[in-house]
Amino acid sequence: MALAKLAIMKMTPRSEQDIFADLAALCTRAGYVHALAHLCFRDNVVLYVDTIKEADMAKMSSPSRLVRAEINTLMGLMVKSEIDWSLPAPKVIQEYIEDSERLLEQLHSRLSGDVFTSLTKEVLESGTSNPFSMGQFLREPIFYTGEGAYNFQYLDLAPRKYAADAPWLEANRGFTIGQASLVAVGIEQVYADNFDATRKRLRKQHRDQWSMLPLFAFSAADIAAKVKLEVSLVERILSAFQLPSNERNAAFKSLHDFNAITATPLLRMPDGEFLSLQSYSLAETIYESPFYWMARDKAYLPTLDKNRGDFTEMFVAERLGLVFGADRVYLNVDIFETKAAKVSDIDVLVVWGDRVVIVQAKSKRLTLEARKGNDQSIRDDFKKAVQAAYDQGITCAKCLLDKRRKLVLADGSELALPTDIREVYLFCVVSDHYPALSFQARQFLQTENIDCVQAPLVMDVFALDVMTEMLQTPLQFLSYVNRRANYAEQIMASHELTVLGYHLKQNLWVQGDVDLMQIGDDFTAGLDVAMAVRRTGIQGAATPDGILTRFGSTTIGRVVKEIEARPEPATIDLGFMLLEMSEQAITEISHVVDRLAARTRADGKVHDASFAYSESGSGITFHCNDEPTHVALPRLQSYCQRRKYKQKAAKWFGLCMGSDGQNVRFGVSLTYPWAPDADMDERTRNMLTPMPIDQGLRAVLGKRERPKKVGRNDPCPCGSGRKYKKCCLIGS
Repeated sequence: MALAKLAIMKMTPRSEQDIFADLAALCTRAGYVHALAHLCFRDNVVLYVDTIKEADMAKMSSPSRLVRAEINTLMGLMVKSEIDWSLPAPKVIQEYIEDSERLLEQLHSRLSGDVFTSLTKEVLESGTSNPFSMGQFLREPIFYTGEGAYNFQYLDLAPRKYAADAPWLEANRGFTIGQASLVAVGIEQVYADNFDATRKRLRKQHRDQWSMLPLFAFSAADIAAKVKLEVSLVERILSAFQLPSNERNAAFKSLHDFNAITATPLLRMPDGEFLSLQSYSLAETIYESPFYWMARDKAYLPTLDKNRGDFTEMFVAERLGLVFGADRVYLNVDIFETKAAKVSDIDVLVVWGDRVVIVQAKSKRLTLEARKGNDQSIRDDFKKAVQAAYDQGITCAKCLLDKRRKLVLADGSELALPTDIREVYLFCVVSDHYPALSFQARQFLQTENIDCVQAPLVMDVFALDVMTEMLQTPLQFLSYVNRRANYAEQIMASHELTVLGYHLKQNLWVQGDVDLMQIGDDFTAGLDVAMAVRRTGIQGAATPDGILTRFGSTTIGRVVKEIEARPEPATIDLGFMLLEMSEQAITEISHVVDRLAARTRADGKVHDASFAYSESGSGITFHCNDEPTHVALPRLQSYCQRRKYKQKAAKWFGLCMGSDGQNVRFGVSLTYPWAPDADMDERTRNMLTPMPIDQGLRAVLGKRERPKKVGRNDPCPCGSGRKYKKCCLIGS
């Protein structure tokens, strides 16, 4: 009986609170801080030689790595009693590390498994319950979601976020957030010095004396020397983010309770030096905590809220201006039904060709109750942060499509929109990190289907910052936004940057028969490297190897650049179609056009090829010739009309290239709906079927079998009634 009872006990899962209690007991043991320092070094420090590479960054997406929220949990539990700084034996440190990993793994399993205990067969069969929208389920992605931003983003944006609050901060705290960010950068620099000193020290010490703790230690004087600030000022800044020596984190009783270490991540060591085990936590709290300092001043709260909203809107406008040009981006646009009746307003508006981007920004954060899994709090927070932004955005989109509405800019002038708006993109942007934002948007966002209005894209300012950094042309940017929004139901990823990293590598495309595609975090390595290189100045690749590096020198790449330089409504759709093609298709079509141009240079004749893109119901024809435009344009126009009809395509494009094969002479864009026509049936009766894209190169090289060779004096297969030599010369 005793053995049977033991077996049953082993099968019973441990409760979350029991595991949490075991972790607390472990973290307060003598010398645990040295084990924690080792974990921080192992899982947060990226080592590289000379230039940083994707392989160096790969460990940051390893499943075995502790995420920063887990390390913060260990730190928060460690400070629940006075820290014992004594150095344990190496064997003890190793036991601490293994026990920490084991208990954290148990905690993760418990957190993941709790939601399924309430799902019975009857509930699932009834279809009345969606487990992914339950607060109990959302606790896991909220806690384990990827970091909200790069640490250098927090430090870059924090001074701008609180620039207008500088007088209050100087009067009440004795420093500005710009100075605090500078100090945080100085800590990173001291870390680099400490690393070299630590390596030398470890070589000389006996193994029993090894510890990574000195790597993360520094004095105010060390930082002051790096950043050229007064030691007293640096001390004041560091003290503002230091956990008070008598603070025992009493409120941290369960995983999602407030953890004081997240707001005050610096510790004071016995010798008076500061300890920052996670510099990321310091950067994050520099960005977030000042708001709570000022929010306690009720008289200042209205000013604080205004400054926060202004920062978000101005930052979004600036970043979109980097892509579209500042002259196409408008701040605070009012929409009027009549001269006196204001309907709504747009925080940021972008007009590019016949495309429009509407941005609605909010400053609502995920509350502590929501993080604990409170269903109502999660929904309330989401409604205020995202749903409200979407509802306002969709109202504005309807107004933009209604020609009776007037748009008035901040200076009082009226903004004239394109006559026919082809697409409207909606961005819902939050100003702070919002855990599991894309996941929650997938579950909770209530949307409307309106012609011309694309599915909304929900993101924080950090994701928008990275998107505009890496996709700095309108076509590249909107092509990604379009696919990202419309694949929302088919894509699963831990963070928005994971999807962007995949796109930069592979060109985001999901086939219609794919229900769900999980994108792994390892796709962000190239993006992580590129952003660090661009923002911190370290040596490495500033652009990930992929769509931004492989196509620029190809003929299709040059065509896309020309379209971007001249954003005419007739060519924007063509640009989107070209960017959606695979790497193989872009390479092969470029070879096709190059070969056609070479033939035209050799014999002075017209050469062409057509490609059907069945998945989007579109296609493209390339004509290579040096004929006068008044001759070449009608020829291309006529052929594209017939080819579009033959293929029953919704869209067909034509490009006329010169014999040099470098530049587009002119283009044709046909985007009207297909409809049957008896005359066109006859005119296209003998048209050949266009080649699939992946056969293009072989066809132009003469390796594709034709059903019948057409003589120069034979009737043209296109059905025009003219001789072949005076018409299409398809593939000749």
